[in-house]
Amino acid sequence: MLNALIVGASGYAGAELATYLNRHPEVNLATIAVSAQSADAGKLLSDLYPQLKGRLDLTLQGMTDPQALADQHDIVFLATAHEISHDLAPIFLAAGCTVFDLSGAFRVNDPDFYTRYYGFTHQHPDWLAKAVYGLAEWQADKILTAQLVAVPGCYPTAAQLALKPLLDRQLLNTEFWPVINATSGVSGAGRKAALKTSLCEVSLQPYGIFTHRHQPEIAAHLGTSVIFTPHLGDFPRGISETITCQLRTAVSREEILAIFHQAYDNQPLVRLYDEGVPALKGVIGLPFCDIGFAVEGKHLILVSVEDNLLKGAASQAVQCLNIRFGFAPTVSLL
Repeated sequence: MLNALIVGASGYAGAELATYLNRHPEVNLATIAVSAQSADAGKLLSDLYPQLKGRLDLTLQGMTDPQALADQHDIVFLATAHEISHDLAPIFLAAGCTVFDLSGAFRVNDPDFYTRYYGFTHQHPDWLAKAVYGLAEWQADKILTAQLVAVPGCYPTAAQLALKPLLDRQLLNTEFWPVINATSGVSGAGRKAALKTSLCEVSLQPYGIFTHRHQPEIAAHLGTSVIFTPHLGDFPRGISETITCQLRTAVSREEILAIFHQAYDNQPLVRLYDEGVPALKGVIGLPFCDIGFAVEGKHLILVSVEDNLLKGAASQAVQCLNIRFGFAPTVSLL
């Protein structure tokens, strides 16, 4: 049994992680923690999430001594802000823990990326160089030997899973940048109350135009420029992305579908639509990314949907755990 620690367990993604790990047959969820200053320290997780009552009545510990926690655990999940993960991950890594970081602190192996897009100088270039990007369906060989797995962002997961099979086959005209219009539920902004993410205040609206940090993450890992425009939707959870691309030459629907099936038929957490396109209701509360498309001549429109808290965060982290330790990829997820 692997002794597991979740830091940031009171957040939406952290609570989903706790649920998955608590039922994982190879994991002992030993500790769930929050910052020492958190108002949630000392509370039961089931007090914050009543659906967990009688199932997950663990106490949220305030983190006062990360080193002591590191010595007591084999695996650590950081469901924390990037600046917190940046500081905590090296402590756990130095103690020999395997770390799955859900923040952006180690997602791109380039220190300049953090200076430009996150506004700080990365202090751990050695660990940054060793971090493996945890896009599970495409990085399994590297995840197998990783000590630090940087779980991709929610928007980048849906975008990359849709685009990578086509880019790998060089089917897309990359002079025409793929245009990703993405809409997320308000849970993507986290659990902390804010007027702008109140359901009574939210109206469908783009944000972060040309400035969102997920754009360079997507571009860096796809190896091509993209236009990425996120939108905040007036619903709790889920991400829907409509991606407009141009093909190099006209390709039939059957040929495109065959490429997707070749990429994902052995990947149980990506579901393909042979006809039509997916809707959010098909993935809410589930660990899947669903992909469909329409093609007209050289014009291709992809639709990729996922639950932002699951395939976009917690379930992908557990999927990476399963790959890393040789478990079946869907253990505790389905």
